[in-house]
Amino acid sequence: MARTAPNAPKIGIVSLGCPKALVDSERILTRLRAEGYEIAPDYKGADAVLVNTCGFLDSARAESLDAIGEAIAENGRVIVTGCLGAEEGVIRDVHPKVLAVTGPHQYEAVMSAVHDAAPAPHDPLFDLVPPQGVRLTPRHYAYLKISEGCNNACSFCIIPSMRGKLKSRRIDAVLKEAEKLVEAGVKELLVISQDTSAYGLDLRYAPYSWRDDDYKTQFLDLARGLSSLGVWTRLHYVYPYPHVDEVIPLMAEGRLLPYLDIPFQHASPKVLKAMRRPAHQEKTLERIRRWRTIAPDLVLRSTFIVGFPGETDEDFEFLLDWLGQARLNRVGCFKFEPVKGAAANDLPGAVPEAVKEERYHRFMAAQQAISADILKGWIGRELDALVDEVDEDGAVARSYADAPEIDGAVILEGETSLKPGDIVRTRITGADEYDLWGERIRA
Repeated sequence: MARTAPNAPKIGIVSLGCPKALVDSERILTRLRAEGYEIAPDYKGADAVLVNTCGFLDSARAESLDAIGEAIAENGRVIVTGCLGAEEGVIRDVHPKVLAVTGPHQYEAVMSAVHDAAPAPHDPLFDLVPPQGVRLTPRHYAYLKISEGCNNACSFCIIPSMRGKLKSRRIDAVLKEAEKLVEAGVKELLVISQDTSAYGLDLRYAPYSWRDDDYKTQFLDLARGLSSLGVWTRLHYVYPYPHVDEVIPLMAEGRLLPYLDIPFQHASPKVLKAMRRPAHQEKTLERIRRWRTIAPDLVLRSTFIVGFPGETDEDFEFLLDWLGQARLNRVGCFKFEPVKGAAANDLPGAVPEAVKEERYHRFMAAQQAISADILKGWIGRELDALVDEVDEDGAVARSYADAPEIDGAVILEGETSLKPGDIVRTRITGADEYDLWGERIRA
């Protein structure tokens, strides 16, 4: 475990936004600990506070600005980084007292700002960190970021302008990091990026060696390498490009979790075209059927946007019908919100807020019924559950169908002797719209 030098400077950190931003925070924390800094648990006593911001939606921008303001009020010495940091003028207009502003994944600039605010102790006897780095997630799972940026031009999104074009990590570096995480006790790896399926495109799928074997920097070889580590591997943000079909057999063989997080966003061809997304919803339904034929246990999660400019009643009804046919397991829904700088803001046919609200509730009600019906069919099944929390009432765990914090849970009432990170065989005894209840199977 890392130690710190006597009287080492203390840095507080506030991490907002998506798991990709959380990984950025973990990397910064690792650098701080490597240089001998202490991590302050709150504002009090911190020599400086780092706020890692989100700037994707206006609501997220407002939350980030509020967090910066709170840090200034409570501490006074604030460094800002992350997605909203790409718009320094916006931040300084509201909070002129911030010490420094850096953009997303600008680690060197962040460390330079920290050095200016609170000089490092420079004691090599204490410049130690665990080989897997410092993480903000529980010990038993970790996010594995494989790339930065995105080459897509979705009209509702400004990620490429904030985080740049796709920049993949070498596959040997990713697999070595995953290996260290597993050696440190991680039971579940959650693969994240802005576009996981496009991994390696910018590197022209360059080959590298890992464990005396050759791997190309590409989606399939990444899945193949991670599947050899013997832990749960969960794939997020997977665009349904044709080569995604190649990983389904790995799921059927039990080498990867049979779980895909695919951001479909809509189903109407007209709306998808306005979003600048692929518009072959019939082919998508056919592929989903084909995937489930190969891997019957496959779980699909997705997110959708309702109230997009130009979305008519017919478009929305088309989406509801598609949802009923696709029968996705886990679904999130957002009401369209203009994002500063997004092309969608200039599209005609703005949907009134009251209509967005009504469509949101109808969509969620439809998916709730689908989810409840699917989970009811799980009663009687036996499966492994990964324990996240334990208290005096029992344990809260997850099945392969549940990503942490965004999906459901498996409730194990009365199982107080378990520990976070335990994987227990479970028989499902009950279900509602989102969660399962189970009993532990003892040998």
